[in-house]
Amino acid sequence: MTPLLKVNNLSKFYGNRIGCNDVSFDLYPGEVMGIVGESGSGKSTLLNCLAGRLEPDAGEVLFHTRADGLRDTVTMSEPERRMLGRTDWAFVHQHARDGLRMGVSAGGNVGERLMAVGARNYGDIRAKAIDWLERVEIAEDRVDDRPSAFSGGMQQRLQIARNLVTGPRLVFMDEPTGGLDVSVQARLLDLLRGLVREMGLSAIIVTHDLAVVRLLADRLMVMKSGHVVESGLTDQVLDDPQHGYTQLLVSSVLQV
Repeated sequence: MTPLLKVNNLSKFYGNRIGCNDVSFDLYPGEVMGIVGESGSGKSTLLNCLAGRLEPDAGEVLFHTRADGLRDTVTMSEPERRMLGRTDWAFVHQHARDGLRMGVSAGGNVGERLMAVGARNYGDIRAKAIDWLERVEIAEDRVDDRPSAFSGGMQQRLQIARNLVTGPRLVFMDEPTGGLDVSVQARLLDLLRGLVREMGLSAIIVTHDLAVVRLLADRLMVMKSGHVVESGLTDQVLDDPQHGYTQLLVSSVLQV
């Protein structure tokens, strides 16, 4: 099977400080990769380089495009990368406000992404927006409400609907449950797990929460000081960590 994403020797530096260094991995269709590590470990830098939001200093990010097979998104033109971001890629922010238009209705937020890929029929756009709101457990009678009238958990579910409505093949998630109450987190994780399976999505999830990756991720990479120190199947890494830093991460959770 051809990888959906093939990352080779990816590095990013901030002066003398390492953002991420010499990271390589393959991600296959329908696979979810978790990236964990403490604050400053480089996981968000890596995610932003993968998603084309930061320009790496070295390395390749090869994505299996529908038309041309594997293409290096680092050397793609900006318009090509933007189109990828509207169609086959999606990015779920930790803070939903960063991924929503707060002055636009819930339905409008979902509809905008459809219009960005060429949809023009108002009735069809509204119907699809309502369908997606219901899929993320937002009632149809909230379609014309603005996100500012929603709770944090509802805003995050709206952001997910906005991202998934165009049927992307790869979703980048930056701490998708961060800042939410535990009960709200559980509901959101159940929803995400269902959508990932139902749509056959590939995803890369950055989080500091090992419970999130255990629930969602097939494979796991552990980062420390910009380097991947351990990787493998999620359960294998969490149940039998080999690197001292991973052992520390796992034991700190068990002690809570």
